Amino acid sequence: MDHLRIYMDDQLALGVLWREMARRSAGANRGTAAGDALTRVAGAIAEDVATFESLMDRLGFERGPTTTAKTLAATAAERIGRLKLNGQLRGYSPLSRFEELDFLTMGIAGKRQLWATLRDLAGLAQRFPDVDFDGLIRRAEQQQAELEPHRQQAGREALGVGDVRVETPT
Repeated sequence: MDHLRIYMDDQLALGVLWREMARRSAGANRGTAAGDALTRVAGAIAEDVATFESLMDRLGFERGPTTTAKTLAATAAERIGRLKLNGQLRGYSPLSRFEELDFLTMGIAGKRQLWATLRDLAGLAQRFPDVDFDGLIRRAEQQQAELEPHRQQAGREALGVGDVRVETPT
């Protein structure tokens, strides 16, 4: 159980990171279709973090100093990530939008795997039959599907794929 507690501590920190990034990205994209999708996904990620914390509580895993330190480090990493170069000296750039959506979809894919790991490898589905791990996995898949078209559009805008011309030999 000690390894499961450590694993869940680490995953909680990542969940907080994804939640904070989704909230920030939703705010930066407010008033757009991507912003609407990010707002819905940010709310769902917050619910997932709460569900995860509830599982930790039910397992008797107290969130002590190590958990707090990991969560604070994740929050700090998200804020430090705002300082990275994005092709503009100030403000939000198309690269910012793409990188946030790309990062979030990676995190959601990881969350999908997390729910399957807890269900199958940690045996929590048998221990907590009232937890709908399949539903949590489907919700992660829905979150990813909701963000994917916006990620692709942001990638085309940021990376200029639509502007690339392929020269053909004469």
